[in-house]
Amino acid sequence: MTNDDFLEETLDDLRVGGLKILQSTNGYRFSIDPILLCAFARVERGEEVVDLGTGSGVIPLVLARRTAAAHIVGVEVQGQLAERARRSVALNGLQGRIRILHADVRDLDQMLEPRSFSVVLSNPPFRAAGSGRLAPQDERAAARHELTGGLEDFLRAAARLLKPGGRFYVVYLAERLVDLLDGMRRAGLEPKRLRCVHGRLGEPARLVLVEGRRGGRAGLALEAPLVVFCGEEYSAEVRAYYDPEDPVAED
Repeated sequence: MTNDDFLEETLDDLRVGGLKILQSTNGYRFSIDPILLCAFARVERGEEVVDLGTGSGVIPLVLARRTAAAHIVGVEVQGQLAERARRSVALNGLQGRIRILHADVRDLDQMLEPRSFSVVLSNPPFRAAGSGRLAPQDERAAARHELTGGLEDFLRAAARLLKPGGRFYVVYLAERLVDLLDGMRRAGLEPKRLRCVHGRLGEPARLVLVEGRRGGRAGLALEAPLVVFCGEEYSAEVRAYYDPEDPVAED
């Protein structure tokens, strides 16, 4: 990594637990999606957790600060993002609880033991390759489009890594909900909880949050919708995901 790479970074406040994060100035920058996913997920004391497609490491950082998980692994295919996530982990003094792997979710067989995690999370690329407008920077394009693995690859990896009865949490586009639920069931990740995310009251859902259970029985709980904005500010529920003393975060 060159000095120019460092000059093209910003050090930002996650507004969660005093966490700081390094981000590319012009490349991939996290949105609210991983924050919503962390709030939706249920992680118990002492559990082993893996985040597939960790990007800049937001999910491992937030879970390490907000839960009593024993250990959290973040898997990221893009080398620069993985290295940036590692430095953010070190910056926050969380090396003892978080490990960042530079790896493709399709090639984890030699890196992570099957059935070794209680919880798997993922904020995978939403758009199929060739659909929508590609971001001009490679980091952003790969983070948003299925250029290095599609939904089925992420689901297959999650199913392999989870213990029987383990929990899978994902945030995904509402317009691809049928693909997600069908893929989860085919992978052996039975959908158990579903929550739709709406930008504002009365607007169509933009995202969905889904929990699946490895080898679970059929039966899906449809939870109350989550509304992100109230007027121009975050709703009371979303504000509660951030530190109360901090200003409202920007989407």
